[in-house]
Amino acid sequence: MNVLSIQSHVAYGHVGNASAVFPMQRLGVEVWPVHTVQFSNHTGYGAWRGPVFDAAMIREVVRGIGERGVLGGCDAVLSGYMGSAEIGAAILEAVDAVRAANPRALYCCDPVIGDVEEGVYVRPGIEAFLRERAVPAADILTPNQFELGLLTGLPSGTLAEAGAAIAALQARGPRVVLVTSALCADTPADSIDLLAGAEGRVFRVRTPRLAIAVNGAGDCIAALFLVHYARTGSAEAALGAAAASIYGLLKRTAEAGSREILTVAAQEEYVNPSARFPVEAV
Repeated sequence: MNVLSIQSHVAYGHVGNASAVFPMQRLGVEVWPVHTVQFSNHTGYGAWRGPVFDAAMIREVVRGIGERGVLGGCDAVLSGYMGSAEIGAAILEAVDAVRAANPRALYCCDPVIGDVEEGVYVRPGIEAFLRERAVPAADILTPNQFELGLLTGLPSGTLAEAGAAIAALQARGPRVVLVTSALCADTPADSIDLLAGAEGRVFRVRTPRLAIAVNGAGDCIAALFLVHYARTGSAEAALGAAAASIYGLLKRTAEAGSREILTVAAQEEYVNPSARFPVEAV
């Protein structure tokens, strides 16, 4: 399996491609990473160095990959933090190029916009680009609960509302929607839910809620879910596998008291999770 992964990258720590690439590789996937930014560290530290790349650079790198004659062997494109709407347009051009060479290729879009704690933290124009252009182009969409609301304009405070919001997104293009870190009215205080909608059904996995606040977990679970879905064709199976791995990764990170997720040290969780959780149709 080959995945073209276009998203941000940091030299120190694990967010964006630095969080997504290695877990996919550990699962036996060949990953072709293209970076939308090259930062020293993630912005949660309050200070960082490095450039945001422009759309021309993204196009140039993808064009070079295409010149190797390998796009027909690309099974999926994964995108995350875009940096600008112009970079988003270059990513969709890459998706079109891959689909032209391999019509079966999947596009998994992690629509990075913000979260409940920080609100919207992307540049102006990105939210509208994701809503109007990326969502219709995607096969798989992986918003968090905050982003689900922004993309649909709908509430998701109950399970029924979340299911309706998922269906609204699916009606606009994506066949599969994964909602990460969902807290609904019936979610116990010591738990957190992950929801996946596919083929008119919604599935839920509930895991213990960990006392941890780190960056990069969403980037990792989007990558894990994409790989498992591409291999099985089952959103239910992909949800169960991805949830188990991300829980194990975050549990190890919490136990270590680390500010950065233990992407490398906890790598066994990707292939042999230490805990598994039931997947239920809701």
